[in-house]
Amino acid sequence: MMTERIFVVEDDDSIRMLLEAALHSQGYEVEGFFDGASMLKRMEQQKPDLAILDIMLEGIDGISILKLMRQSPQLSRIPVMMLTAKSTETDKITGLDSGADDYMTKPFSVLELCARVRALLRRSGEAGGQSQGIVEGGDIKINKDTREAFVCGKSADLTFKEFELLRMLMENRNRAVSREELLEKIWGIDFCGETRTLDIHVGTLRHKLKELGGDRTYIKTVRGVGYRFTGGEEKES
Repeated sequence: MMTERIFVVEDDDSIRMLLEAALHSQGYEVEGFFDGASMLKRMEQQKPDLAILDIMLEGIDGISILKLMRQSPQLSRIPVMMLTAKSTETDKITGLDSGADDYMTKPFSVLELCARVRALLRRSGEAGGQSQGIVEGGDIKINKDTREAFVCGKSADLTFKEFELLRMLMENRNRAVSREELLEKIWGIDFCGETRTLDIHVGTLRHKLKELGGDRTYIKTVRGVGYRFTGGEEKES
């Protein structure tokens, strides 16, 4: 079994060295970078199994790095954890909407960070073994390889998390998916945000789908449980 490789970009030397030492002690290969440009250049030569990005960097910031990764066919599937001193809900949603898989604020517990890294790598390995391709349901079709979504033949401009929500609901069309399961599978088992974050994402996803599909309901609320994909065949109760 090959050792998993982690890239860390952090401009604070003491924090970067702490992360490198902690992750090395867990058996990972770790490469640290002072700035985003250096890490992106290194990624052209070697893809990591996971990246940890500080948001507040000089030059190209962590969110911009993340967006570039998610737009790249070669780098889009790499799990990403964001690190930042910011802790407001808006900052977290910005990072998660841009495609982050997890989010930790400074100061943080090194043990908790390592646990989250293990969870991200485990989920990434499980996802890598799943079949890729086209998923269709009612008016909606998604392409998991290209991460494109279409409603009534029209392209939907979805964020990373909105696409993941739609994909998971479509793949579980015949059952209600609980809020807890959606948070665990899409944001990670250690995601500490309130369910309000999920509800906000579902609300924006519904709005985008309705704009393209007309007066139809594609995601139904199942009270006390979570959400269920209908494909536009039911009305919201």
